[in-house]
Amino acid sequence: MPGRRWDQSGGTNIQSDGEGIKSLVVRHPCFLRSKFIQDKYSDYSQKEAAYIAGAVYDSSLVLSAVVGILIDYVGLRGVFAVGCAALTLPVFALLAFTFVPPLVSTIWLGVTYSFAAASMWPSIPLVVPQATLGTAMGLATSVQMIGIGISNLIVGQMLGTKSSDAKIPLWRWQHMMIFMLANTLACIVTAVGLNIVDQRQGGTLNKSTKRSQATQDPPAPSSDTAPLLEEDGPHPEPINS
Repeated sequence: MPGRRWDQSGGTNIQSDGEGIKSLVVRHPCFLRSKFIQDKYSDYSQKEAAYIAGAVYDSSLVLSAVVGILIDYVGLRGVFAVGCAALTLPVFALLAFTFVPPLVSTIWLGVTYSFAAASMWPSIPLVVPQATLGTAMGLATSVQMIGIGISNLIVGQMLGTKSSDAKIPLWRWQHMMIFMLANTLACIVTAVGLNIVDQRQGGTLNKSTKRSQATQDPPAPSSDTAPLLEEDGPHPEPINS
């Protein structure tokens, strides 16, 4: 495979063929607070708003295992990365500009979150050598935490309130959702770039793990049994009684 070789440690090592090693981190934005639900939808109590905001993680709790099995079978991790980011766009648009019940948006966000997490994090071991897997996972986590931290600072400035009990004007929440929309657009661009780079270097991310293993040739006989199975030489003639 051009531009890529299998490393003895079990991973893939991208050779320095002019482009060098490229690392793209796609962050799936998931900012939703119960206070937003209370401020925009006045019919919900604090307890009900918390349950609705938590539906993002409840959906992920139910779906993650099934989604992981599905992605192991069909592959297409890069395609799922683009699809999850694209399908997240309507969620923030609904929250910002409509009064559709918020539970629709939180469950929708939970579904896309499940597919994003199940497709992105398992992709890292597929494209880095096993010897540097810990470094790669650490860098990806660090970049993700930096992005979340900076986004929290920006959102705090947008909401612009010093009291957690004060009602935040709706236009401030709309600005925050527009910021989330911009984040999602950046995710789409990054995911498309990830697929382009991966396709140029063999298309590892979009390969199926289980189906590719099933179609591999059966393993060769071990060195202990091969001589017995492939022994050459004269065979004894049957004894006639």
